[in-house]
Amino acid sequence: MRLSNLSGKEVINLSDGARLGIIEECELTFDHKSGKILTIVLPRKNGLFSFFNDIKSSTIPWQTIKRIGDEVIIVDINNAYTNFNRERHENTY
Repeated sequence: MRLSNLSGKEVINLSDGARLGIIEECELTFDHKSGKILTIVLPRKNGLFSFFNDIKSSTIPWQTIKRIGDEVIIVDINNAYTNFNRERHENTY
């Protein structure tokens, strides 16, 4: 799959149904050793006059993506962070 195939798809969080944004001008971060995608960074615009403000961004970890459809990308952000924190605490004891 190419990045151009993701363009125009809306990103929706599975756990609460929130619309996180549309993939238009996104950035990808990669693991420099393996070449795997780590995150998608979506710019969030704050309205019509967003060019006067700083553009904030949403970072979506690649492992949270559950399904890529024709028009939407389903992610499960809350459960992914819960599992990550649980694994991290289990490894510290």
